[in-house]
Amino acid sequence: MNVYTLRVTGMTCDHCAQTVAKALGKVPGVTAAQVSYAEGTARVDSSDGVPESALVKAVAGKGYRAELLQARGASGPGRVASADTGARSARKAEAGLHVAIVGSGSGAFAAAIQAVEAGASVTMIERGTLGGTCVNVGCVPSKIMIQAAHVAHAHAAGPFPGIASREPQVNRSALVAQQQGRVEELRFAKYQSIVDANPSINVLQGYARFQDAHTLMVKRPDGRETQLKAERVLIATGASPAIPPVPGLKESPYWTSADALVAEELPKHLVIIGSSIVAVELGQAFLRLGSKVTMIARSKVLFREDPAIGDALEEALAGEGMKILTHTTTRSVAHRDGIFRVETSANAIEGDRLLVATGRRPNTSGIGLEELGVKLDARGAILVDDHSWTGVPDVYAVGDCTDQPQFVYVAAAAGTRAAINMTGGDAALDLTTMPAVIFTDPQVATVGLTEAEARLKGIETDSRTLTLDNVPRALANFDTRGFIKVIAEAGTGRLLGVQAVAAQAGELIQSAALAIRNKMTVDELAGQLFPYLTMVEGLKLCAQTFRKDVKQLSCCAG
Repeated sequence: MNVYTLRVTGMTCDHCAQTVAKALGKVPGVTAAQVSYAEGTARVDSSDGVPESALVKAVAGKGYRAELLQARGASGPGRVASADTGARSARKAEAGLHVAIVGSGSGAFAAAIQAVEAGASVTMIERGTLGGTCVNVGCVPSKIMIQAAHVAHAHAAGPFPGIASREPQVNRSALVAQQQGRVEELRFAKYQSIVDANPSINVLQGYARFQDAHTLMVKRPDGRETQLKAERVLIATGASPAIPPVPGLKESPYWTSADALVAEELPKHLVIIGSSIVAVELGQAFLRLGSKVTMIARSKVLFREDPAIGDALEEALAGEGMKILTHTTTRSVAHRDGIFRVETSANAIEGDRLLVATGRRPNTSGIGLEELGVKLDARGAILVDDHSWTGVPDVYAVGDCTDQPQFVYVAAAAGTRAAINMTGGDAALDLTTMPAVIFTDPQVATVGLTEAEARLKGIETDSRTLTLDNVPRALANFDTRGFIKVIAEAGTGRLLGVQAVAAQAGELIQSAALAIRNKMTVDELAGQLFPYLTMVEGLKLCAQTFRKDVKQLSCCAG
């Protein structure tokens, strides 16, 4: 009998541990495999000796990393197998520029790829799961869950009376397994495989802290400390859910978004504190999968957006049965016998699950930024310029840990540009036409300036709002919830911004972004050819309202 003990990194939940155990169990010669997510270890039994490489490869095939800690039995006494990635990276630095990156999300990987293309070597320091928020606990799993909920809703509440509606039978456990399987596939394909295929990119597992601008101390999982020196350092540590100081909350088993996404049982009644993007996206998803949902909003739904957006989305969510308490504060939380009791300024609410979705905070504490001289804003976000520079020589930052918008594509774009700047180039990040999408139904999509933002810049505006009962695609879909709004500069007609609340609004907003980027006027937009019976045609129709009454036009009038 041979027994192997592996350290497994990259797991985020018990489901991950089950996936790793199954993968190890399929290796020829393995008789049993037990994996602990809490301990981050795997025990593998075999009747005959199994090559270490086969075990490591099986784990890597599911998107995780494995390191043999001990092997005992017929092969001889126990041994410790490890590689000092920091030392290898330090040796590489002698031959060329060495870039250290704290974090391994999308911004970090974009920077690493670009830096290596420029001839640098890269060491990433990651304290948790390779790939960061988006692929593991953010964009990817949430959009899979949202799409599943959309299918369930279409079964239950379709707009066509000739097709019988029926309540879907939802197997949440099966949905989570499918969702996490795709997460694992993408983490391996888009992150782990890049590291495996590129000898100039190394990953060092552990917690990093600055000693100075060119030196990091990395505390490894086994307690050892590795000193890492680099000519350039990029901070890409991301953000974590912000938990408000509500009495009783931290003592309760509340959910964050990461917990909610892998929950294998649907709540009977989900109570949500917050009205952020996460709150509305996951709230609607759980509602459509069969949970009762109550949202507690300190202000209004999506209060940071134009008020018309929040009003339209609130109406849509309430129309599907969500209870929304606006201008309501949460006073305390208690949990007893599996039930949460949430005391609010309006009344008490009871539910079997509680989701806290009150925004995210940058992961910037405890890594020595203040001593280094890196400036932070009131939230703890790193202040950077349009070159992703922190103001400290040779130290850059990108992604959700900065004061930039918290979108994965912004992080990736900033990462690429930061790497160009770290390797001798000159690249700025221009966010003036940054599109943004919220994946509710109807979706919310925006780009450019709101009227309020334009006024702050001293720009006089002219705007038009087109309700979707004027858009042929929406009429054909029997879904006219929402609107499209176009904001232009008064006098010149130059496009300044577009806001949309509509089914598939995210698919139309890039056309608006390109129009704004190219300084088009509303008349030029109105004169473009748009395919008939598409939602993006609503842009053209809204632009036409600056000069015409579109109700007096034929279906596809040019």
